Amino acid sequence: MPVLYLCEMQRTFTDQLGRTILLNWPPKRIISLVPSQTELLFDLGLDKEVIGITKFCIHPDHQFKTKQKIGGTKKLNIELIRELKPDLLIGNKEENEREQLELLMKEYPVWMSDIYDLEDAQKTILQIGELVDREPEAAYLNHLIQAGFRDLQSLALQHKLDKKVAYLIWREPWMFAGKNTFINHILSLNGLQNVVQEKRYPVIALDSISELKPDLILLSSEPYPFKEKHIQEIQTFIPEAKIMLVDGEMFSWYGSRLVKAVQYFFQLQKELY
Repeated sequence: MPVLYLCEMQRTFTDQLGRTILLNWPPKRIISLVPSQTELLFDLGLDKEVIGITKFCIHPDHQFKTKQKIGGTKKLNIELIRELKPDLLIGNKEENEREQLELLMKEYPVWMSDIYDLEDAQKTILQIGELVDREPEAAYLNHLIQAGFRDLQSLALQHKLDKKVAYLIWREPWMFAGKNTFINHILSLNGLQNVVQEKRYPVIALDSISELKPDLILLSSEPYPFKEKHIQEIQTFIPEAKIMLVDGEMFSWYGSRLVKAVQYFFQLQKELY
């Protein structure tokens, strides 16, 4: 019988920064530099192919416990990455440090995402699906996300949910999610209008936020781990607003966690009707 040799082929891909990368496809040794994209890769079934993750890639738990950690999202261990001999790295413009990425780009194929809204997130899921040879799985995830957020928007309109909100991500100094962020877009899809007009993540005094008269203050669980004790602290500055602790992953993780986020936002909306 003839012997069949199965081999990789080389393919080019364009990432979301407009960069073209050439890689042996499908990739067999992937390092993910972003928690939400790490979870996506595992949900696409790449348990064996993903060989390195960051110390913040906590989902799924069993993979977090067993996979090699290559540092933090902004403090990568370059030497360890080299030892792992990846054939693909997947990063993000906002979450990773440019200097480290540019160093890695000289040595390896590095595919970068750049995400500001739900449409960007869905495009990323499809593009990563193609990048790692999991297009049907990626399309199915997007189907669930699309249907879920369409229903969320309908419910928000049905219940006339239209509250002014400020979303806190850090304490000392007080940092908020502003315009031109993924968090801002997710808020708007749930009938919540951001009172912060500055772009990205501005530092703003609490008394200045009080002057904007928000109905609601959301305290994120990440990157700063807000707790119950912070509610009273903030309430003294903004006594008229309702203050709630929220799961930051649901608002800011733009991979397959968006499937789980749909149910979370159904419950959150119910609390706000």
